[in-house]
Amino acid sequence: MAKKENLDISALEKIINFDFKNKGLLKEALTHRSYLNENTKWELPNNERFEFLGDAVLELSVTEQLFFEYPDYPEGKLTSIRAALVNYLMMAHVAKEINLGKFILLSRGESQDNGRAKEVILANALEALIGAIYLDQGKEPAFEFIKSFVMPNLEEVMAKKLYKDPKSLLQEIIQEKEKVTPNYEVVSELGPDHNKVFKVAVFAGKNRLAEGAGPSKQEAEVEAARKALQNMGESD
Repeated sequence: MAKKENLDISALEKIINFDFKNKGLLKEALTHRSYLNENTKWELPNNERFEFLGDAVLELSVTEQLFFEYPDYPEGKLTSIRAALVNYLMMAHVAKEINLGKFILLSRGESQDNGRAKEVILANALEALIGAIYLDQGKEPAFEFIKSFVMPNLEEVMAKKLYKDPKSLLQEIIQEKEKVTPNYEVVSELGPDHNKVFKVAVFAGKNRLAEGAGPSKQEAEVEAARKALQNMGESD
């Protein structure tokens, strides 16, 4: 992650093919809340307001493109496709493609974090970047950015049916292949009641497909289904 002294925003502008008129907008989009805790003299606020704006611009842009791309699809299916395109994992994937993490201003602690927290930071920064583009030059350039960097993932979403939740997709595949319905069993419950972690296994008949963990049985089941799909080559 970037430090103030080596933040080269021109390199990011080249990657995204967008020249900011107001460079301060881009810098603000790259400023994570944690950075301000260690750099109190930094002249800009954190990027959360830009993230709020960018999220709305992103949703409108994707909605508009899906509306015209699939004129025969009902509202419910369009909503599911949109959700798959703009969830935090997909946004983090797009952020990685443009190497956004290299430019985000973070605290030392946050810069060393990995896992879900890092993915969320990347996703939020991408939305903040979209918000900054919108503020700098308006709707059309922001929509063009989304068309160039977010919408190419539509093909994967449709091909892998990522718009279906993992449990529904796994059930569809297992019923078609094996004529049985997947069933879920709680393997263990760890931790106190207020911070419990459930481990769940998913089966097709007697065949154990995968295990998943989560703070609730439902979330553990979803994770187990997701891992089963990965094991079957049905998902990344």
